[in-house]
Amino acid sequence: MYKELEKFKSGNSFTFTVNDSLEEVCNAPEGSAGVFVVYEIDGDSKELIMVGSTGTVQNDGTLKSKNGGLYDKIVNGHQFAKTGRKYSWPAQMKLENISVLEVFWYETFNADVKAIPTAVEGQILQNFLDENAKLPRWNVAF
Repeated sequence: MYKELEKFKSGNSFTFTVNDSLEEVCNAPEGSAGVFVVYEIDGDSKELIMVGSTGTVQNDGTLKSKNGGLYDKIVNGHQFAKTGRKYSWPAQMKLENISVLEVFWYETFNADVKAIPTAVEGQILQNFLDENAKLPRWNVAF
């Protein structure tokens, strides 16, 4: 777990296999802003393979979030192709022989805490880069 995420009290996680429906197992809230981190689970080992975020803070301090929030970004956000993760993740998992993903999500901007989602995402990626000299393998760029 990354220390940047410890201060966020609103969050949860779910697991996803190639046989699951991402729309059904994703328990992230709609209309929320924050970050999500994706781990490949292989027996007892856990590898961070992706970090993502959603929500934009405006210059007046208000949040602009897409209608579906974290839920929509995780389920329908594009990755690996011009198609939603509900389709691209199972395909990529088959290609890489990944049996289980564990996804943690955190609301970083709400009534209790005001952290810019992309800033939190960037800090996690920076720490990963510092430790590994590269980004997580499912993060193409930042």
